[in-house]
Amino acid sequence: MLALPPLVRGRARVTADGHFRMRSISSRQNPIVRTFRELAGHPDPTGERVLLDGVHLVRDAHDAGAVFEVVVVAASRLQPDTEEGTLAVALENADVDVVAVDDKVFGAISPVRTPSGVAAIARRKVSAPPLICGHERAFVVAAIDVQDPGNVGSLLRAAEAGGVTGGFVCGASANPFSWKSLRGSMGSALRLPVVAGMTSDAAIACMKSSGLRLVAAVPHGGEPPDEIDWRGRVGLLLGGEGPGLTEQIVSQSDVRVTVPMAVTVESLNVAVAAGILIYAARRQRIAQ
Repeated sequence: MLALPPLVRGRARVTADGHFRMRSISSRQNPIVRTFRELAGHPDPTGERVLLDGVHLVRDAHDAGAVFEVVVVAASRLQPDTEEGTLAVALENADVDVVAVDDKVFGAISPVRTPSGVAAIARRKVSAPPLICGHERAFVVAAIDVQDPGNVGSLLRAAEAGGVTGGFVCGASANPFSWKSLRGSMGSALRLPVVAGMTSDAAIACMKSSGLRLVAAVPHGGEPPDEIDWRGRVGLLLGGEGPGLTEQIVSQSDVRVTVPMAVTVESLNVAVAAGILIYAARRQRIAQ
C-alpha cells in the first residue's frame, strides 16, 4: 500500500481554504487533455502505456511499480480529507507529476460517464511469452477471442485471485490494457504477467513447447472440473462469447473440461466459467 508522507514534506502545500496548491490547467485544449483522450480511444496494444481512472487503480499501479507520466486530479476533489487529495499529495511527495484540473476539463479527460476525480497515464513492465510459459509452476490462462472488455478484465481478476501465474489474451479479444478492461480487472492486469495481441496458435505453441499440459474448456462433452488433474504445469484455454473455442484449437489440447449445468442453461459467461475452473484447479494445486 502507498505510504502517505506528512503534508509538510515534498512539493504539495495546503492553502488557507484547505485545498492543495500544485500545477494546474484550465483549458480543454491543453496537450495533456489531448493525450488522455487519444489513449482512451486507442489503447496501447502492448500494454506498456496505460490509462487509469480512479483512486483504486492509480494506487494499485503505484504499488505495482508502474512509472507515472502524469496524474490529473479534479480541483474539487483536492481537499485533504478526500481519497483523491490524500493520494495526490502522497504522489507529489514521491516526485510524481500531479496536475490539478478544472472539473469540466477533468470531464473531458476521464473516459467514464461519472468521472472519479483522479486519472493517470502510467507505464508498466511488459511481460515476455517465454517467461510466462517457463514459470516453474506455470498455471497459464489463454483467453481466445473474448471480445467484451469487461469480461476480459473480470477473467484476469479471477485468474489472479485463483493463483494463475500468467496469461495470454489472444486473437480477436479485447485489449486487456484498455481503460475498460483495467477497471474490470480491478488492477489484476497491472500485477499478473499478461501478454496481449498474439495469435492463438502462437500462444498455444509457446505453452506446448514449454511442456504445459493444455486443458480446453468446452460447453459439452468434457470431463467435470474436479475430475481433471490440474497439478503440475498447466495451460487453460478459454473461448470467447458465443462460439467458444474452435475445434482446431480444441484438437491441440490434452484434455477437455466442461462445467456441469442444469439442462435449461446453454452456457455460462466466460469470466464466470473461468472462475469455476480456476478454483477447481486451485483446490488441487494448493495441496501439492
